[in-house]
Amino acid sequence: MPRDRLGDERIRNRDRVVTSASPEPATLPPSGLPGLDAEWSRLVTARDAEGIDRTWHVLDTGATEETSLTLLCVHGNPTWSYVWRSVLGGAPKHLRVVAVDQLDMGFSERTGTERRLERRIDDLSSVVDALGIDTPIITVAHDWGGPISIGWAQRHRKRLAGMVLMNTAVHQPEDARAPSLIRAVRTPGILDQVAVRSTGFVRGTTALIKGRTDRAVKSAYLAPYRTASRRTAIGFFVSDIPLEDDHPSAAALDAVADGLDDMADVPVLLLWGPSDPVFSDLYLHDLEDRLPDADVHRFVGASHLLPEDVDVATPIFDWIAARDRTPQQSPRTTGGRRAWEAIEGLAESDDVAVVEMVSGGEPQSISFRELAAEVRRVGSGLRAIGVGAGDRVALMIPPGLELSVCLYACWRIGAVVVVADAGLGVRGIGRALRSADPDYIIGVPRALAAARAMGWPGVRIGAGAMSPSAARMVGATYTLAGLPQSGVESDLPDPPHFEAPAAVAFTSGATGPAKGVAYRHGQLDAQRAALESLYGIGPDDSLVAAFPPFSLFGPAMGIPSVVPVMEVTSPGTLEASALADAARAVDATLVFASPSALANVLATADALSPAQREALGRIRLLLSAGAPVPRDTLEALRSLMPKAEAHTPYGMTETLPVADITLEGINGAGPGLGVCVGPPLHGVEVMIDPLDEVGDPVGKLTDEPDVSGEVCVRAAHMKDEYDRLWHTQHRSATPPGWHRSGDVGHFDEQRRLWIEGRLVHAIATADGVLTPLALEQRFASAEGVRAAAAVGVGTRGDERVVAIVVPDEPPSRPALGLDPLASDVRSTVDVDVAAVLVVPELPVDKRHNAKVDRLRLRRWAASVLAGNRIGKP
Repeated sequence: MPRDRLGDERIRNRDRVVTSASPEPATLPPSGLPGLDAEWSRLVTARDAEGIDRTWHVLDTGATEETSLTLLCVHGNPTWSYVWRSVLGGAPKHLRVVAVDQLDMGFSERTGTERRLERRIDDLSSVVDALGIDTPIITVAHDWGGPISIGWAQRHRKRLAGMVLMNTAVHQPEDARAPSLIRAVRTPGILDQVAVRSTGFVRGTTALIKGRTDRAVKSAYLAPYRTASRRTAIGFFVSDIPLEDDHPSAAALDAVADGLDDMADVPVLLLWGPSDPVFSDLYLHDLEDRLPDADVHRFVGASHLLPEDVDVATPIFDWIAARDRTPQQSPRTTGGRRAWEAIEGLAESDDVAVVEMVSGGEPQSISFRELAAEVRRVGSGLRAIGVGAGDRVALMIPPGLELSVCLYACWRIGAVVVVADAGLGVRGIGRALRSADPDYIIGVPRALAAARAMGWPGVRIGAGAMSPSAARMVGATYTLAGLPQSGVESDLPDPPHFEAPAAVAFTSGATGPAKGVAYRHGQLDAQRAALESLYGIGPDDSLVAAFPPFSLFGPAMGIPSVVPVMEVTSPGTLEASALADAARAVDATLVFASPSALANVLATADALSPAQREALGRIRLLLSAGAPVPRDTLEALRSLMPKAEAHTPYGMTETLPVADITLEGINGAGPGLGVCVGPPLHGVEVMIDPLDEVGDPVGKLTDEPDVSGEVCVRAAHMKDEYDRLWHTQHRSATPPGWHRSGDVGHFDEQRRLWIEGRLVHAIATADGVLTPLALEQRFASAEGVRAAAAVGVGTRGDERVVAIVVPDEPPSRPALGLDPLASDVRSTVDVDVAAVLVVPELPVDKRHNAKVDRLRLRRWAASVLAGNRIGKP
C-alpha cells in the first residue's frame, strides 16, 4: 500500500527504541483510581503463539446467567484498559465487558520482547480463548487497538457480532502525510527520549483531553508507566507504525485493511473525535469507504481520547439495543414531481424564473427557458469532469441566478447538494463542511479562498467571474464558465429516483453545533407539495424570499423568485425599500421573511416611495418563521401589506411545515402558555412526550390537552436522518418513525399546538419544570422592558430562575437590575426570581437574528451569580 513519503533517509532507522526492558510480572492496579472498580481486575494466564505462558491484566465485569453478549475492549497506545471504565461501569446486565491490557502495556506482564502487530493479534486471540467467553463478541477499540481488534475479528468471524471503532486507522491514504505528531516523535533521537525515558508521550496524550480533567484521572493513565522499563512498549508501539512500504508490520496492516472488504455483513459503529491531531477525519473517511454500511457518529469538538471527551458508553449500548429493532419509516413519497421537473416542464417558457437584485444596479433575470438550458449545460459539464450520482457538492454561492442553476444541475445528475449558509459564520461553515465531507465545492472567489486557507475538503470549482490567474490563486481546479459545453440531453444520466439522496442542509446551530440534515428527493418533493397545498401556491404567484434558502423553492414550484438586497448573514438588515424593490422585480404575491427582517422593514418604512408601497400592497401572503413572531409586528405590517394574509408556519430544518396559524388565529387564541402555532397540518402527526420532574421526556406519547412535553412529529416531508450523527439520529427517532423536535409544547382544547421553548432551555426548579417563553412574555410585559430571556441557574431539579432583560433605554454595559425595574419584572410572575440582570441586547443566532442564545445566557448568569465580574454575555 502507498505510505507516507517522508523524504529523509535518516528517518528510516529513526524509530529504534534504545531503552531495554526487563521482564516483570503482571500486577493488579493500585486501589483508588477514579472510576475503577477493583472487583473488575483479574490476572489471566494463557500460552502465547510462541508457546510461552504469559499473564495479562484484564478488567472484566464477569459472566452471569443473563449474559448474552460480550464486549471485547482493546486500548491503544499509550493508554490501558482504564480508558474503558465508563463502558464497564454502565453495562446492562446482559452484557459482559472485558477490557484487556495488552502485553507490555498497562498492568500486564512485561515480556522483555518486541511485539509487532501480527504478534499482538495473536496475543489477543490467546487471552480471549483463556477467558472462556461463550457468547457472541462485539469488539470495541481505540487508536492502535483498532487494527489489532479487526485482525482478531477477521480470524474469528463465527464469534463476531459487530465492531465499534474509535479514532483509529488501517491505512495511510495516498497523497497524505502521516500525522505530524507521529512524524515528530519518530524524529531521530526523539522517540526513546519522549516515549520511554520520560513520561512525555503519556502526558502529551492526556493533554489532548478536551475541557478540564481531574488530575487524578490523568495520574491514573500514568499509573502503569511510572518507570522507563515499564514504558518500553510505548516507544515500540510508535516504531511499529508502518509508515514505509518495507516496514516489518506493513504486510500485517495491509492484510487487516484488505480484509475489511469481506466484512460487509458485519455491523459496525464508528465513533469519532474530529479534532484529533493524530487520527483526523481523513482516517474516518478511509474507514467509511471500506465499510460503507457502517453507522457513524462524529462528536464535534472531541479529540483523540474520545472516551474521556464524551460519553461513548451510551451510544454503544443504544447501538447494540437497536441492532435487532425493525426499522419503522416515516411516511414516504413514491411519486410526484422531482425538484428540477418543474423547470423542464417550462423549458419553452420565456417567463421569468429567477431574479437577482444588484445593489445600486439593475436587477438581472433568467427565464425558465434559459434556466432549463443552463441546468442542462452545467449538469453535463459537471458530469464531464467526474461529478456523479451520490457525490456531494457544497454550494458556496450567494443567492441568485448562478446558485439556482448549480442547485438544479446537481440534482438533475444525482449529486447531493450540501447547504451550509453564510449565517453559520466561517467557523460554523468549516465545521459543517468537514462533517459533510463534500467531494466538490462550487464557490465564488471569496468562498474558495476561505476553503483553501481553512483546508476545507472538496475539489474546488470557481463560480462567478474568475480569470485563470484568480482560479489558481484560490486553488480552483475548474470554473463553471470553463466546463465542457455540450448541454445536450444525451449527456445527462437517468434522473435520480425519489429514494435517492438529494441534500444535506445544516441547522442554524442555535443550541449547539449545526447538524447536517439529510433529505431524499421524495422528501423534498413532499415538502414542496405541502407548501403548495397549504398556501394555495400556483402559477400566478411569485416569491420574495428574505430568508435566502427558501428562494430555492421558487423554480421547483414553477414560479418566479427573488432575494432582496440585504446582508445574508444578518436578516435584520433588510430595509423596506429593498423588500419593495424585490417585490416590484417579480410582481410578487408572496413574501417570506424572518421576524427580525420584518421588524427592520417596519423601522425603515417611512422611506418607501408610492411605487414601492404599491408593490407591497399587491402581496397576498406574508410568511414569517424561524423564531416566535411578535403579534404587534404582524399587526403593524397591515399598513404596508393590506391585502396580505399573515401566517406564521411552525417547523424546523428537519420538518417544515408542521403547523400553521394566521394573525387572526393568533388573536383568537389569546394569551397562553407560550406561543400558539396553530393546529398540525393535514398529513402531519404531532404528539407530546410529557416531562418528568427534571425536564426529561418520559417516553410515552400523548395528544391529551394541557400536557406539556417534547413535541414529536411524523410526516412524509420529514428528514431522512442526521448526517454522520448516528446517536443523535437514534435519539431523535424514538419511537421509530418519529422526529423529536427538541421543542417543548402542548395542545389546547381546540388541538392547537403551543410552543413553550426549547427542551434544553427548560428550567427544572424544586417546584416543577418551567419553560422559557411563558416567563419571557410576562417579563417583557413589565413597564420599561423591551425584551427578556429566562434561564435557570443551579443544579438540575433545583434551578433558580434568572430574568435577563433589555430595558427600553438599554444600558451601555450589563449590570444587576435595580428597583423599580427589578421589582416590576418580578411582579409579573408567581415564581421566585433569583436575580434580574439587564443587558444592552440579547445574543441571537446568525441565521435568523431572532433565536435567543439561552445556553450562553445561562452560563453567563451562573458566572454573575457566582460573584464573578459582570462581563458581556
